[in-house]
Amino acid sequence: MTDPASGKVPEGSNEPAESSPAKPPITEEMELVNRAREGDMAAYDDLVRRYQERIYATVYHMTSNHEDANDLAQESFIKAYQALKSFKGGSSFYTWIYRIAVNKTINFLKQRKNRAQMSLNDLDFNAEHDPDLVALISDKTPRRDIGLSELQEKLNAALLKLSEHHRLVVTLHDVQGLSHEEIAKIMDCNIGTVRSRLFYARQQLQAYLSDYLK
Repeated sequence: MTDPASGKVPEGSNEPAESSPAKPPITEEMELVNRAREGDMAAYDDLVRRYQERIYATVYHMTSNHEDANDLAQESFIKAYQALKSFKGGSSFYTWIYRIAVNKTINFLKQRKNRAQMSLNDLDFNAEHDPDLVALISDKTPRRDIGLSELQEKLNAALLKLSEHHRLVVTLHDVQGLSHEEIAKIMDCNIGTVRSRLFYARQQLQAYLSDYLK
């Protein structure tokens, strides 16, 4: 029972103090999304700035072409803005825009299959920053004196032989450093599928690099 004078619950009383349910705090990202929905372009520009480098890097490792990566990243942000009202907040905006970019890139790669083989001179995988992939080579071969440039070239050539989905999971996990859970949301599949695709992709890379590993 509450003391009418003080408004407090007397000690020893089992009556809980009245309190209004607290609303979960809206995240800064979601606040930007809501403002962008209302036509605030500055808010959307802020969202773009947060993620454009990572989106571009992911698309570039999938396409191995700077111009295509620029175009696809820009198209992904344009599509996301046009579809912003359909974003319900079930996942983060970050995951949502990644999924848009990934789907757009996979469709682009399917359409590009009939094009001429791209030149390896346009590749820049930065293998020295990917310890898992470097270990794939260095732990299995005594030829450690071979320069990273040759390693980088061979890894890129091997990656381009993978299917779009297997190349994507290697890019997101080993290059971008995303967790299995994040990749599952982006690829719209379960974590077990992510793990199996990653395992299969690495097995394929070892097979493609078998001559180099001797």
